[in-house]
Amino acid sequence: MRHGKKFNHLSRKTAHRKAMLSNMACSLIEHKRINTTIAKAKALRVYVEPILTRSKEDTTHSRRLVFRYLQNKDMVTELFREVAPKIADRPGGYTRIIRTGYRLGDNAEMCMIELVDFNEIYTNEKAKKTTRRSRRGGSGGGAKATEAATETTEETPMATEAPAVEEAEVIEETVAEEAPAKEEAPAKADAKPDNLTKIEGIGPKIAETLAAAGVASYADLAGTDVEKIADIIKDVRGKHVPDTWPKQAQMAADGKWDELKAWQDELDGGKPAEG
Repeated sequence: MRHGKKFNHLSRKTAHRKAMLSNMACSLIEHKRINTTIAKAKALRVYVEPILTRSKEDTTHSRRLVFRYLQNKDMVTELFREVAPKIADRPGGYTRIIRTGYRLGDNAEMCMIELVDFNEIYTNEKAKKTTRRSRRGGSGGGAKATEAATETTEETPMATEAPAVEEAEVIEETVAEEAPAKEEAPAKADAKPDNLTKIEGIGPKIAETLAAAGVASYADLAGTDVEKIADIIKDVRGKHVPDTWPKQAQMAADGKWDELKAWQDELDGGKPAEG
């Protein structure tokens, strides 16, 4: 007889039920959320939340007690290393059940059970609005306060009008001094390095080596001798022929991309195609 046995047996014998809940608990700890039926999710919540509470105390005794239920060393490690620090400040209620509808076939009610602290959508803290409340006295006190405020507002413009002219002069001087700095800014912006890997035969490693040697733009590469380029890239692994690189860079600097593309189709790794 099942007198007094009010928990859901889930239509399984004791050993089968414990093994199923243990596997579901391991899956929940590993993936942080799983889809199952409402009945199993409610049974899992009762099973797994005491385990999560036990993980807050990282001792050998706690790990052995948790392993007694999970029977998986990797999940015990995951629980104490990843999950426990996130739930340390939560006094219970570690899981959330979200209904997702009904299953096709048997029409069982389905849901998703997840760890609350691993849901980034719900746990984003919204900025709290600070509202300032002031208590006002009787009508007499309010009238005196408004009169005092009007007196101060009438007096302050007279006191601040004189320094305003001096501040305007100072602002004009600083603007005049900062003008040359603004003129220098475009020159720095123009020094942005070009993507030298668009040159046939130049890979990322060679482009990095050239940039380290001061050849960072198409114009720099076009104005560099072939012998100097070969000397710069001599330590780069592989066989490289930079004979056409300056001419390709010149075409890229002039914006002749269509002509450059047509010529690159005829090239073989940056050197003129044979035959």
